[in-house]
Amino acid sequence: MSQPTPNPPQTPAALSIDAILHARPQLPVATSRGRGWSGVTLDVHRSYLKVTESYAPLDHHMVHLCTSGAARLTQIRAGAVDTRVVRAGHTLIMPAGYSSSWDGDAAPSARLRVPTSLVTHAADELGDAGPVRMEVVNVFDTFDPTIARLAQAFVAELDLAPHPCQRLIVDAISSALAAHLLRRYNVFQPVERQRTRGLGRVEVGRLTEYVEDNLHRSIGLAELAAIVGVSRFHFCRLFKQTMGVTAFAFVEECRIRRARQLVVETALSLADIALLVGFSDQSHFTRRFTFHVGTTPGAFAREYGARRSRGARAS
Repeated sequence: MSQPTPNPPQTPAALSIDAILHARPQLPVATSRGRGWSGVTLDVHRSYLKVTESYAPLDHHMVHLCTSGAARLTQIRAGAVDTRVVRAGHTLIMPAGYSSSWDGDAAPSARLRVPTSLVTHAADELGDAGPVRMEVVNVFDTFDPTIARLAQAFVAELDLAPHPCQRLIVDAISSALAAHLLRRYNVFQPVERQRTRGLGRVEVGRLTEYVEDNLHRSIGLAELAAIVGVSRFHFCRLFKQTMGVTAFAFVEECRIRRARQLVVETALSLADIALLVGFSDQSHFTRRFTFHVGTTPGAFAREYGARRSRGARAS
């Protein structure tokens, strides 16, 4: 009598960015989840003592920055065991597809969860003959000032109230982090693409028209890139090469230019003008207006409002 064939062992399903939140016993003290941001997801964690945890592979890359303090931690990935004190400013990188075990203490951290598609899109932009091969290196500990600055920029945005410009900022930071992983932590040597042409006059015109028609709301890099038919990674390079400023800076300049026009030509309140040009609150509008114009919106309104009144009386 033949024996039944045993079922092969089941490979655990990869944990998604959403699933890992509930798979871990500790919830973050702050998170970008629910903010409507695309790209990288940020979870901020406090310190944890006597951690003993094991996890199925992730379907995304995890970049872990120790934000303060120090703690002794044992990490196990891909059959390698690493025990060390992880200190403030140091980073560990766990690529997608790695099972992991953790034992010891965990210092306060910012954990950046990077979709694999984000890095793949960055790799696709580098190859002329075809996509660049990409595999993120497993890193138990490194000191990387670029990752630290990008993580700090994410955390700073998390501390701010939501506003329409935030999507552009977060998109740009996400793109920068993906490009940095590709440049510094790729198992394979990337192939640099030859310098491409900038944006044409017609393309710049379409972009300008689109921005000016949508100043009242948040504008993302992906939608601007779609207008000229390139990825947002390629778009960032082309736009800066052509215009001399980032897309974020250009959009803000358009907002301020429209605000000046509304102050001079209408009797709208400054609070209404702030909303019409895409600022979520008057305080942020005042800071950025002052930065660009050299005077506050109130002072600008008094000066040009007085001129408009004198002109009306004279006529």
